[in-house]
Amino acid sequence: MIPPVIALKVDVDTFVGTRDGVPRLLDILEQHGISATFYFSLGPDNSGKAIRRIFTRAGFLKKMLRTKAPSTYGLKTILYGTLLPAPHISQSLAEGMRDAARRGHEVGIHAWDHVDWHDNLPKMSVETVSAVIGKARGAFREVFGEDAKTTAAPGWMLTASSLHVQDRMGLLYCSDARGTCQFFPMMDGRRFETLQIPTTLPTLDELLGTDGLTDATVNDFYLSHIGPGLNVHTIHAELEGARYAGVFSDLLQRALHSGVRLLTLGQAAEQALKSHPPICSVAMDEIPGRAGFVAVQQA
Repeated sequence: MIPPVIALKVDVDTFVGTRDGVPRLLDILEQHGISATFYFSLGPDNSGKAIRRIFTRAGFLKKMLRTKAPSTYGLKTILYGTLLPAPHISQSLAEGMRDAARRGHEVGIHAWDHVDWHDNLPKMSVETVSAVIGKARGAFREVFGEDAKTTAAPGWMLTASSLHVQDRMGLLYCSDARGTCQFFPMMDGRRFETLQIPTTLPTLDELLGTDGLTDATVNDFYLSHIGPGLNVHTIHAELEGARYAGVFSDLLQRALHSGVRLLTLGQAAEQALKSHPPICSVAMDEIPGRAGFVAVQQA
């Protein structure tokens, strides 16, 4: 049997997640001797504007209440971009971002404006997508002194336009979808050239409060659902780097004890490119525990 491997992906969505969650996660990962891939939001934190999803996404309010989002994210974050001005993340917190790279972790682009991409990408033209990603690329270069080699879409939101722009960036790989294995994406009848490393496991906020799962039992679920070969686990600096830091540390300890190997998404991509990944269609679809549509790899 192929031994299980987990590629660890860290999405950093907010100002507070960057300031407080990332340092805590860096310490936890160092304690366990693990490297991960951090995807940073680099521009304004407009998290407060996500409140509009109550009216546009079925199940969004229920999910926010189930995951205790108001207390988890904090009052300021919930008001950023509405009643409070949106702080610019990379201008204020560049040193903390660089610390992730200095401590041996892979870094990439998550977003310029996380909420804008998540909520408005389907309406964006190729030119608009290129301009938005261009802002993120410029900010990433200012922070890290080099071009990003990987991106991961906020909320697993992608379009043929975003895939087209990614192909022009010369990236090594992206992680924009949910799925089962590494693949080259096809959408709207077009085949794209940038490898996708999809998230294969459900995220913590998709699980907590469903089917009786709590922070005391959720790791039992994860360990029972780690399959042979590559598993991709997405965590969030705002969750596993805060309220659920102990849960995350316990998961790492138990996974390592059971013989699971952990690596970065970049290491997984290098291995995948040697094995001729399949070409798979991508469609926007619903998945359990998440409000709205996400990009899903098709069989």
